[in-house]
Amino acid sequence: AALKDGLRSQVSAALKEGRVTPTELCQRCLALIKSTKFLNAYITVAEETALKQAEESEERYKRGQPLGILDGIPIAVKDNFNTAGIETTCASNMLKGYVSPYNATVVQKLLDHGAVLLGKTNLDEFAMGSGSTDGAFGPVRNPWSYSKQYKEKSVPKSHSKDEESEWVITGGSSGGSAAAVSSFTCFAALGSDTGGSTRNPAAHCGVVGLKPTYGLISRHGLIPLVNSMDVPGILTRCVDDAAVLLGSLAGHDPKDSTTIQDDFKPFELPNLTDVSKLSIGIPKEYHAPGLSSEILALWSKAADLFKNAGAKVVEVSLPHTRYSIVCYHVLCTAEVASNMARFDGLEYGHRSDVRDSTESMYAATRREGFNDVVRGRILSGNYFLLKQNYEKYFVKAQKVRRLIANDFGKVFRSGVDVLLTPTTLSDAAPYTEFIQEDNRTRSAQDDILTQAANMAGLPAINVPTALSERGLPIGLQFIGRSFQEKQLLTVAKWFEKQVQFPVIQLEEVKRHDSGVFQHQKSASFS
Repeated sequence: AALKDGLRSQVSAALKEGRVTPTELCQRCLALIKSTKFLNAYITVAEETALKQAEESEERYKRGQPLGILDGIPIAVKDNFNTAGIETTCASNMLKGYVSPYNATVVQKLLDHGAVLLGKTNLDEFAMGSGSTDGAFGPVRNPWSYSKQYKEKSVPKSHSKDEESEWVITGGSSGGSAAAVSSFTCFAALGSDTGGSTRNPAAHCGVVGLKPTYGLISRHGLIPLVNSMDVPGILTRCVDDAAVLLGSLAGHDPKDSTTIQDDFKPFELPNLTDVSKLSIGIPKEYHAPGLSSEILALWSKAADLFKNAGAKVVEVSLPHTRYSIVCYHVLCTAEVASNMARFDGLEYGHRSDVRDSTESMYAATRREGFNDVVRGRILSGNYFLLKQNYEKYFVKAQKVRRLIANDFGKVFRSGVDVLLTPTTLSDAAPYTEFIQEDNRTRSAQDDILTQAANMAGLPAINVPTALSERGLPIGLQFIGRSFQEKQLLTVAKWFEKQVQFPVIQLEEVKRHDSGVFQHQKSASFS
């Protein structure tokens, strides 16, 4: 019984048959969270609430009335989704201690399906970053830093070099959620994806990261970064599990006017055997500056895999891609400036003790509450929105965004079903190396292959593909047609089966008192 078999075929079946109880499952995950505390994946662990939810799930199973596949399944949620009764901080001093009076729609839907909420995961402050290194609660460590695969290839045999400095980043901004899934502390996690914030950490942590079509899943209760691009993301250990979660979360929400009006029908992914009718597009512009030779070779190998299996593989062009990162920066910071205006120290969150005047209280509150990254983006955004700059920057960026979306539309109308691209430029960087550059420079580099899908509102998924020469995960990205998640996930599932990505081996983490780490079989609880 392997981890890759996922929720539908293994864990849910084990719960139904009584081979494991929701309480046992929850306790195992809570024990793993404690023993992997050094990863800093969680900001808040809701132990009491989780155990109570597990007990309620157990009662339902005893009565033979489970609420579905997710009943009793431990999940984690990124700490920028509102959760009633559990602190929501966005990893910022601005919201430390803030407890929302309501659940985000996606959180409520998970709870309605019987899922057990273990806690809230770490991120870059207000989801602004690509390393999960800039939050108020410290950086998240990539579980692969402590894997047998990485240690065998990267850490010097002599102890002359400080091993503590060798750990690598998770990517961001949903790094806590990706680390939580990768280290087996939960079965699935919610992230958010504005320019790649779910797919980027998924690639670095060796997990599946799905960004659905804009409007398919409700944003109500997701603390906004960029309203026109934000999408709740799904992180799981296999593609089938991502489909299970999507089925529970998608659909119209009267509280979010941007959601689709039609009902969403959950689907079970077929096992694709014939790919001869598929057309896979390879966008030449994604051969971006800085793309490592290792990832380029893997991308080419993946294209050959489809070709040799009978699929049509064609090179396509998305000519406006080269302008996309600049366009994204303008639009992102403009919306950030607007969204961050609500944090003024009056209604909720941090309030400064400065009492000289209302204006000085506002200024002091925002200076104390926001870090340099957030303040920098607010400054940039307000500059682009100045009366004299509005047409020159914001309106022009909106026009370029339309051209980027049109590029994708043209390619898909030409008969291409799915695009295949790299997700990241390289494998995960060591933390000490990553922080040498500022957040803005890093984000511009790391979002380059992912943000165009957000600007076009298209579904995209990261599939873990292979280990790098350093023993770290590399993922590839599939971008699909709007609202064609079933086709996208079916192709991703076929690819996942072909590549057989290795399971992380974490038995070696003895010095962190992590004897609770289990190998593949016991980690699947089946």
